[in-house]
Amino acid sequence: MINRRLVRETVLQSIYAFLQSGDTTQHIVDSFLKEQVGNEKDARRFAEQLFFHTLEHRDEFDEVIQAHIKNWEIQRLAMIDRIILQMALCEFLYFDDIPTKVTINEAIEIAKKYSTAKSGRFVNGILDASLEQLTNAGKIKKTGRGLVGNSTKK
Repeated sequence: MINRRLVRETVLQSIYAFLQSGDTTQHIVDSFLKEQVGNEKDARRFAEQLFFHTLEHRDEFDEVIQAHIKNWEIQRLAMIDRIILQMALCEFLYFDDIPTKVTINEAIEIAKKYSTAKSGRFVNGILDASLEQLTNAGKIKKTGRGLVGNSTKK
């Protein structure tokens, strides 16, 4: 069983290390991410996908975030908050098997742990607004039990 919270925290730390160090993504994966996540195949796959997809689509995620931070420039956001938001948006858009509620709850808890006292509420507000925007635009494609798009009506 994957401890996805631990994996998310490790990916957050890995992205932060990448952005601060100037090292290559592969060096960060090999020297930190793999070591922290361990040898469990599914956990490592989730960690690497979240790490690479988040970095690959940062500009796309920043556009969504910018749309919901009123009178504020995205460059002024706390780096940790910005990474957490980017990771959550990545899960919304590229991880069909993770319920959006789970993603939001995880992001809030990680923000409370790694950022400021107000970060949990800030992350929650931005993700709620982003989820509504992305859902209305037809970009959220969740399938399976307990996920968006799975109607219980007959």
